Amino acid sequence: MIVQGYNHFHDMPQDMRYFESPAQSDGFLEHGMIFVVPDRLRKYRRNLFHVRLNDGPAAEYAPIFRCRCQTSSEPAPAGYDGPCDVYPFYARTSRTRGHRKDYYVLFLFRDKMSYVRFRDLADQ
Repeated sequence: MIVQGYNHFHDMPQDMRYFESPAQSDGFLEHGMIFVVPDRLRKYRRNLFHVRLNDGPAAEYAPIFRCRCQTSSEPAPAGYDGPCDVYPFYARTSRTRGHRKDYYVLFLFRDKMSYVRFRDLADQ
C-alpha cells in the first residue's frame, strides 16, 4: 500500500473509539465523527487521516482530510453518540492486503523516527 506524500502509516490501535454525530451530512461519514485517541498517543492526534484509493491501476491512496480527534481524558462532546469501538467498523490494512478497500483511516508519518515512536506506543 502506498499513501501519497507519506512514507509510513499505521492502523488505529485496538483501544481507539469514536463519537458520531446523530445528524449525518452528505459526503464523508468521518466529517461527523470525533475520534478518541488514547492518552499515550496524544502527541499523534494530528497524524490521523482519512485516505481514499486513487483512480488508476496502482494501489495508491491519497490523504483526503485530517480527522477530528480528542484524547480519552477530555470530556465527551455534547450532542454526539458514543463512544463506539473503531473495530470492526474500520478495516485494518495489515489484515486486508489481499484485496483493496476504497478508504481507510490511518495514522500517517513522513519520517521514520515518528513512526517508530508511535508504533512502540500503539502496540503497548
